[in-house]
Amino acid sequence: MLRGKTALITGASRGIGLAIADTFARHGCRVVLCARDASSLECTAAQITQDYGVEAIALPLDVADAQAVKGAYQSLFKTVKTLDILVNNAGILDDALLGMVSQAQIERTFGINTFAPLYMAQYGARLMHKNGGGSIINISSIIATHGNAGQAVYGGSKAALLGITLSLAKELAAQHIRVNAIAPGFIDTDMTRSLSAQKFEERLRSIAMGRIGTPQDIANTALYLASDLSAYVTGQVIGVDGGMLI
Repeated sequence: MLRGKTALITGASRGIGLAIADTFARHGCRVVLCARDASSLECTAAQITQDYGVEAIALPLDVADAQAVKGAYQSLFKTVKTLDILVNNAGILDDALLGMVSQAQIERTFGINTFAPLYMAQYGARLMHKNGGGSIINISSIIATHGNAGQAVYGGSKAALLGITLSLAKELAAQHIRVNAIAPGFIDTDMTRSLSAQKFEERLRSIAMGRIGTPQDIANTALYLASDLSAYVTGQVIGVDGGMLI
């Protein structure tokens, strides 16, 4: 479904980002993997190439650093010269009740969850425009659409990403660049496994389908949005949450 295309995926060394990179590669896509851990990223890229016979490029990057993002795209243009798909997946969850939230938490969370996708899209859209179009996929959260106690900072950062998605969809449509978002529910990742056993069970009981989501559930939706199957889809927020109630 993605043969001949090039995708850049942030937060690609584990969890949802890794599942998306693996799925895209399985469908013939050249993948550029971004994360901060260079050694882990190199191993992941080598494994993907071995498994699927496609080019996988490790691009170590702190996505919250605007200058680092600019430099990474300059490097990318010298080697790859094209971009069809951008997946803004990198994110952090740092819960705290309002009275306990620090300035550092706010700045760090918004830096990675909100500012970084803007930096990535700013340069990514230029490459896509040169190539005649593309697809930007932003990974948001059910907390952005429904809210949750103790998650004002996280929810705010991910809700802002939805506003960015809807605005960029309108701005970039004339360039044939589609911009959509996925709002995952409770997904089985390192992030959710860090919850207490009690909180984990509470979240699980709130899911109508009776199971926790998997990174592959999100990757399958990202594949649809990256492929020509969604060629007329832009400015949409797709919830992938198994009927979860918050």
